[in-house]
Amino acid sequence: MSWSRLLATFFGAGLLRPAPGTWGTLAALPVAWALHVLGGFWLLAAATVAVSALGWWVTVIETRGLEDPDPSEIVIDEVAGMWLALWPVSLGAMMQGVAITALWPGWVVAFLAFRFFDITKLGPVGWADRLHTPLGVMLDDLIAGVFAALVVVAAAALAHGVLMG
Repeated sequence: MSWSRLLATFFGAGLLRPAPGTWGTLAALPVAWALHVLGGFWLLAAATVAVSALGWWVTVIETRGLEDPDPSEIVIDEVAGMWLALWPVSLGAMMQGVAITALWPGWVVAFLAFRFFDITKLGPVGWADRLHTPLGVMLDDLIAGVFAALVVVAAAALAHGVLMG
């Protein structure tokens, strides 16, 4: 397996069936945990930016000459989007000085919200997906990640009584 395929499939997670996008999203979780443990929110944020750029590059390589601009085995985009969805959880854990696993409800909300937006392609997520380019492959999941992060923030505010006034 070439290095670009290895990265695009996130070390083979995208080759799992059924639902390779879900497998890629699940594979992103333990790596996000490790990044947070090693360097807190700032390492997870830097890794998200790096994986987004790297993902765009390997998607260009892996889709060159293909009819399908977004083959299902490419899941590096799900990794970037999921890590972005976890930013509020990581930042909250770092700010509160608690283990990121203590905020497990945030992980669940981030995962479910990200998969919802990634699958339904609502609004700008669908717009990016319809670009049918390597940038669109990455961008739709990054936008889904932003939406999921906003859901995480809203759910945390609701759960902690911030919205109850």
